[in-house]
Amino acid sequence: MQATPTAATAHASGPLSGRIRVPGDKSISHRALMFASLAIGRSTVRGLLTAEDVMATGNAMRALGASIAGGEVVTIDGAGLGLLKEPDAPLDFGNAGTGARLTMGIVAGHPVAATFVGDASLSKRPMGRVLNPLREMGVTVVAREGDRVPLSLRGPKTLAPIEYTLPVASAQVKSAVLMAGLNAPGETTVIEPVATRDHTERMLKAFGADIRIAESPEGRRITVTGQTPLKPCDITVPADPSSAAFALVAALIVPGSDVTVRDVLLNPSRTGLIETLKEMGADLEIIDSREDGGETIGDVRVRATRLKGITVPAERAPSMIDEYPVLAVAAAFADGATHMPGLGELRVKESDRLAAVSAGLTANGVAHESGPDWLSVHGRTGPVGGGKVVTHLDHRIAMSFLIMGLAADKPVTVDDHNVIATSFPGFMGLMEGLGADIRVEA
Repeated sequence: MQATPTAATAHASGPLSGRIRVPGDKSISHRALMFASLAIGRSTVRGLLTAEDVMATGNAMRALGASIAGGEVVTIDGAGLGLLKEPDAPLDFGNAGTGARLTMGIVAGHPVAATFVGDASLSKRPMGRVLNPLREMGVTVVAREGDRVPLSLRGPKTLAPIEYTLPVASAQVKSAVLMAGLNAPGETTVIEPVATRDHTERMLKAFGADIRIAESPEGRRITVTGQTPLKPCDITVPADPSSAAFALVAALIVPGSDVTVRDVLLNPSRTGLIETLKEMGADLEIIDSREDGGETIGDVRVRATRLKGITVPAERAPSMIDEYPVLAVAAAFADGATHMPGLGELRVKESDRLAAVSAGLTANGVAHESGPDWLSVHGRTGPVGGGKVVTHLDHRIAMSFLIMGLAADKPVTVDDHNVIATSFPGFMGLMEGLGADIRVEA
């Protein structure tokens, strides 16, 4: 049940300092639960993100036949590829778009029926981009107008493998098709003209899937050979770079700050924000870069810096799509304009994030312009802050504008801080531990 909305206000803070570890990466946490549930045998997951979105995925995997238990170390006894059971009740994903879309791929690959439901935010988000290739594979879909949840899927007795070119860059669509193809006879191929997050490919290899990746004139070709049993695996989840982004930006814009975030996932498909901040002149360094479980991780240290506006390459958007709201906050304190093209995907996130960011900037006196798929922010044109931001049930909007308030001339209020729990439980306490002044309304 959605908690009663409770406002929170961030006030200008003194220097932020400390070494912290943010929660485990959400993308990897979702996939670890899913692939372990499809393997035969016991897998373990350390550092699993215990946010509402990931817990919803765990509940869905239980409903499909996996056994999941534990605390700091989670054990998963998989049901086995091709052996999932039909759930007794609708699968409720709350606000978890990743969990819902990827599980649609899993259900599609099995001769079972399942109904998908979610909260008010998820129910507004389009699912057609995932459902269309699944329909090509023979899946029956009963959905509301616009392919939105609640909706029901029934996988066929034998799924048809396909070759599918992504019409838009989307790791979720790619992953859903590959997950369906795991139980299809023959080869299922996804072609992505623009490379997206490759966590699915990396983890499938770890679980023993028959997966091949090749470059072609059309783009990256990812092929899975179906009906290859998955083996159990032990996974350690690194810190989520999308969650680390808030502390990193806060340290850059609050004068005198010096903050290190430990064990951050540095997968090249996820480091767009770090590249962008460096181009803006950020005093940012990677310490102790190392390999763990097929992924590169490292500690990221940032010191307060007077940033400069830049143009962010549109092709970088897939590697940092979730970080644009907090980048817009950083841009508000930079010298000059920061131009951000290629943001169409922000229109179909937990909220219309592009519209929500624009409204938040307006409420807090930040000069900017926006279009269908772009945003330009003009930094340091006048006093910042003093506004109340409508979050639209979007955790990243809430966190981004609380970060703004830490460096603003006037306090910044968000209408509901409870939504943050969908991805970053403990955000408030962690930021306060660094020295942030964030107050929750009584």
